[in-house]
Amino acid sequence: MNKTLLVIRILFIALCAIASWLLCYTVEEWDHRRTLAIFIGLSIGSLVVLVDLMLKGFSLRGLTAITFGLGVGTLIAWLISSSPLLNPPGKGDPQTVYLVQMALFVICTYLGTVIALRGKDDFSLVIPYVRFVPHEVDVPLVVVDASALIDGRIAKIWKTQFLGAALIIPTFVLNELQAIADSPDPVKQARGRRGLQVLNELRAIKHIDIRIHQSEVARREDMEAKLVFLAQSMRAKLLTTDTNLATMAKFQGVSWLNLHALEAALRPELVIGESIAVELLKPGKEDGQALGYLPDGSMVVVNNGRAFVGKRVSAEIIGVLPNAGGKMVFANLLGEIDAS
Repeated sequence: MNKTLLVIRILFIALCAIASWLLCYTVEEWDHRRTLAIFIGLSIGSLVVLVDLMLKGFSLRGLTAITFGLGVGTLIAWLISSSPLLNPPGKGDPQTVYLVQMALFVICTYLGTVIALRGKDDFSLVIPYVRFVPHEVDVPLVVVDASALIDGRIAKIWKTQFLGAALIIPTFVLNELQAIADSPDPVKQARGRRGLQVLNELRAIKHIDIRIHQSEVARREDMEAKLVFLAQSMRAKLLTTDTNLATMAKFQGVSWLNLHALEAALRPELVIGESIAVELLKPGKEDGQALGYLPDGSMVVVNNGRAFVGKRVSAEIIGVLPNAGGKMVFANLLGEIDAS
């Protein structure tokens, strides 16, 4: 891509020089100044390329904002200059009126452009968010925050293809992940790197539609409000593990995808008489008992299992009691599971 741009820029500068040289054949006064004309052409071409390099990173969204701001500013200037305030019947110096109109045009277009650039992310309210998908299929959108990426479960969930929504990741979320990964605090650094690793895992999954939304925030404190605003304006859902952000989103009418609720819903129901496999980790309080844990964190008390501590056994459920940490399961030992 960079080589292609370099070739295009060189060709553009060369075309400017050739055009200036050909111009000497049509303008008699320039016929004996061909060297100067070629130099001017090269200078103009180089200046345009320099402006192109200075605008590197200037997105199409920014160009759209400038165009919109210029249009609105021009319209306001025209409405004011066409009003009776500047066109009183039989009065007014034409030169003064012209200067006032020119000043209005410059001021209004400037203010319109600056305001449009400052609020370029608000175009989703002015111009509805268009979803370009094949066969006109309406794809649901999900705005992802940094906490959901750091959590890591999002990659496993989307890999199963149970959910088919497109993931919207704002650029300020990527910047936050990078800042956390560069933190001198080892704990924060590990969390940030895990978030970046999860993002790379998502990119590697072919069937996932990931869209990077060009959006920035001036202050870190505004990130939560900006996430809610993006989700609201795009009519998208918000995926986060931050309960404060989720509360703010629900207050604004934005749907929240709760990974903790999904995990709880996917936990298998434990029925009395059902057999389970569990690894016994330590002896229990009563004689002969041993304790183990299920993948969801539920504690399992196995009768007659003390001799099998450190081994994986099969047990039959005889009772289930809910507690603050989840569930406590009581079971009778059936036998050791062969590790082979």
